[in-house]
Amino acid sequence: MSQLNAVRVEELLAAAQQAAEKAYAPFSGFRVGAAILTRSGKVFTGCNVENSSYGLTNCAERTAIFSAVAAGELSVEHELEAVAVVNHEGAICSPCGACRQVIFEFGPEATVIFRSHSGQMTEVAARELLPEGFRLR
Repeated sequence: MSQLNAVRVEELLAAAQQAAEKAYAPFSGFRVGAAILTRSGKVFTGCNVENSSYGLTNCAERTAIFSAVAAGELSVEHELEAVAVVNHEGAICSPCGACRQVIFEFGPEATVIFRSHSGQMTEVAARELLPEGFRLR
């Protein structure tokens, strides 16, 4: 797991909070934001985007990761360094299973930062959130 300094963690959390404000969540009202850090040092943000066909909703973490991929800043060779996830309520908010798999694909050792059941901000490696995660490479 990478060693992020406290300032960098706070920057990621602030970027994620700003992204949460842009969320499109007319059904749940639960706005989530994510900020990812690539190994090249670039930060990408994403928010959840709900859809009236609920299965088409996309989570903030995947939105941020897919944005970095589309910008050419993230690939398996240029791995993900960190992911910060927050929500507008300050509630417990660890990545869902689908997001854990996508995070693992791009950075099994990436630091994942979220509010855990302890109520504290927690930092863990993606590999800890998804033991035995699937990867073709």
